[in-house]
Amino acid sequence: MSEPNALRSRLETGADELGLALDAAACDQLIALLTLLERWNKTYNLTAIAEPGEALVKHVFDSLVAAPAVQGSRVLDVGTGAGFPGLPLAVLAPERHVTLLDSNRKKLRFVSQAAAELGLTNVSTVHARAEAHEDAAGFDTVTCRALAPLERFVGWAGHLVAPGGRLLALKGPIGDNELAAVPAGWRTVCEPVVVPFLDGRRTLVVISRDGDA
Repeated sequence: MSEPNALRSRLETGADELGLALDAAACDQLIALLTLLERWNKTYNLTAIAEPGEALVKHVFDSLVAAPAVQGSRVLDVGTGAGFPGLPLAVLAPERHVTLLDSNRKKLRFVSQAAAELGLTNVSTVHARAEAHEDAAGFDTVTCRALAPLERFVGWAGHLVAPGGRLLALKGPIGDNELAAVPAGWRTVCEPVVVPFLDGRRTLVVISRDGDA
């Protein structure tokens, strides 16, 4: 599946299944991202999943499935790791500015290099822990993928959400106990999502402040 034509075909098929319009330039950028990830991973061990065909499904599609819930012009990806979901979301929506935050400098070096090579002028990086980071304006959407229980995600990143903004958590199956532990003042909506070519259940949790529309 790592052959370029097969990879592009699967990318186009998956995007169609997700209802996303990817033009040729966006497809080129996402394939280039997968190629870079595989190359860097041989030296820097960024992720356990780097083979392009597998990474397309488990990183790129698993990131893009959140796209319909992203709102506003400023997006923060907390604990971005090798750049997911932040980099695919930045490719999909060049009109948004996407900040990718992580405490791991090695992974942020890859993210910065990938953004440069892909020509993503709408991407910036921050080396920090979410709970220690400050942003006066706040972000319209704050994302994370398999980062931590929802209670911790809200505790770490809730202060970075702008008025009317939201937190988005991409997770596997989620239990009532985890939902019940979300701090007071926040409400959750769970949306089952289907990741193309991926077996298993995925859940997108939308977390917003009580009183926000």
